[in-house]
Amino acid sequence: MRKLVLLVLSIAVLTSCAQTKEVYKKFIVKKSSNNGYWQQQVNYTMDIDVDVNKYQYKGKQELVYTNNSPDDLDKVFYHLYFNAFQPGSQMDVRSLNIKDPDRRVRDRISKLKPDEIGYIKVKSLTQNGEAVNFETVGTILEVTLNKPIKAGESVTFSMNFDAQVPVQIRRSGRNNAEGVALSMAQWYPKMAEYDFEGWHTPPYIAREFHGVWGDFDVTIHIDKNYVVGGTGYVQNPQEVGHGYEDKSKELTLPEGDKLTWHFKAPNVHDFMWAADPEYNHDKITTKDNIDLHFFYKKTMEDKYLKNWKNLQPKTAELIEYFSENVGQYPYKQYSVIQGGDGGMEYAMSTLITGQRSFGSLFGVTAHEMAHTWFQFLLATNESLHPWMDEGFTTYISNKAENKILEEGRENPHSGSYRGYYSIVSRGYEETLSTHSDRYNTNWAYGTASYSKGAIFLSQLEYVIGKENVAKGLKKYFNDFSFKHPTPNDIKRTMEKISGIHLDWYLNEWTQTTHTIDYGVKSIDGKSITLERIGQMPMPIDVDVEYTDGTKESFNIALEMMRGNKPTTATILKDWGWAYPTYTFTTPKEVKSVQLNTSGLMADVKPDNNKLSK
Repeated sequence: MRKLVLLVLSIAVLTSCAQTKEVYKKFIVKKSSNNGYWQQQVNYTMDIDVDVNKYQYKGKQELVYTNNSPDDLDKVFYHLYFNAFQPGSQMDVRSLNIKDPDRRVRDRISKLKPDEIGYIKVKSLTQNGEAVNFETVGTILEVTLNKPIKAGESVTFSMNFDAQVPVQIRRSGRNNAEGVALSMAQWYPKMAEYDFEGWHTPPYIAREFHGVWGDFDVTIHIDKNYVVGGTGYVQNPQEVGHGYEDKSKELTLPEGDKLTWHFKAPNVHDFMWAADPEYNHDKITTKDNIDLHFFYKKTMEDKYLKNWKNLQPKTAELIEYFSENVGQYPYKQYSVIQGGDGGMEYAMSTLITGQRSFGSLFGVTAHEMAHTWFQFLLATNESLHPWMDEGFTTYISNKAENKILEEGRENPHSGSYRGYYSIVSRGYEETLSTHSDRYNTNWAYGTASYSKGAIFLSQLEYVIGKENVAKGLKKYFNDFSFKHPTPNDIKRTMEKISGIHLDWYLNEWTQTTHTIDYGVKSIDGKSITLERIGQMPMPIDVDVEYTDGTKESFNIALEMMRGNKPTTATILKDWGWAYPTYTFTTPKEVKSVQLNTSGLMADVKPDNNKLSK
């Protein structure tokens, strides 16, 4: 009976994995004679044994690495993220010296004791069975290969490692502020990404990531009282129970002090898990047959437990909204897990702190789930381009919250505009082309990535039209899911949809700190003169009220656009960016002129946008 039960369950899980693989195959391109695009491939098999009393674990990892690049590789590099949580690490020193340290970090790493630090110690490493030389340099393992990995070749790396989970400080760790035992993110030796720009091996200072697509097969041996949730599908639900099992089938828990949890995750670029002996585990199923799992501490106050129950149907609405407005979620489950130090996205899951008001709990879930599309399916290098990750996520989650909670905000991104205006007025702005680790302040990084990144899309609605942006996001998803899109890819996608040239927009908004400032300079009878005061040029929407009480709208495209957005406004001659003023004549006597009525153009000095006669 037990074998039959497990066989049926295994077939069900393998079917969902196969379905995900079929979706993945529609998108993945390893090599193409047409466009030259390629990306590397990793397949991890890991087995770890956890000591929950010492917060330590021993791991075995087998990694099949496929070099789809045109280059032969004589070295490879692994990230060892937990090594950042040691006194004197670059993360520690960075936090001690930055003007506005993250309140979660501050000087906490510098004060960690030996049994509180994090580490990953690689004990042995072989390439196709032969030992290779390696050196640990901070959070990077530098590996010198005996034989280069030739273009198109696959090799197998086998590794043994020991690790210790740090006290919860940033993203990962043990015993977070809400008492969650283990938040296991960035917990394993992770192969660094190699792409058309080369190796990406920045030291970890608690910012962003870039990962290689592949399959994960992870086995975790842990105290039997702990409930585990995270990335991937549980392969042995009847052997672990804790809400995963089919209640109508026989539960076959093994004897002993530990349970063995077996997960498989197809076609992801990271793997996270969390564990706690006090987790409630709830599951609901969406109308698209996606299982949503919720893990939260049963010991929280009743008001928080109620919020977690109320969150569940709203989470189903979120995944439906993102699937409809960006692209269909390709996996068969998603998990919302209490843990970590705020909110952080991972493959098929998120870690969020849970003792929040309902509005806050829903908001953080909306944002982190939206990351599934912007960074986990559209896997930009968020270290280099965090604005494409955080900004696009902020944009779409703002819209989702506005719709699902029926907030009725005319501009759901108004907070992003306020944040941007604030940093500009105080002189702290840095360009979006800055590497995420290299911003002078956390404030500048956050505003650039979240606020100005969100405005990139909301302001694009002003430039090419709301409908074109909506269509463009769907095309972007269809063309670049399961790949590593770049800024040029989102620009070209929007150009193809709109027929409008956008080189100028990508350059000005992401590679400079030029600001937008347009004004109405004068009204003279039927003649209106506008002026460009800021350095960044833009198309201009003009609303005119005539002295007879009638109104008319005009649209002035930027000459470099080589086209106009869809509009019912009267289209005027293009404005060349080098000309500081623009004059046009109306058919009637003018009473007043208003620019940027929609508020979507990020004009830093709106006071001069209106003039009355």
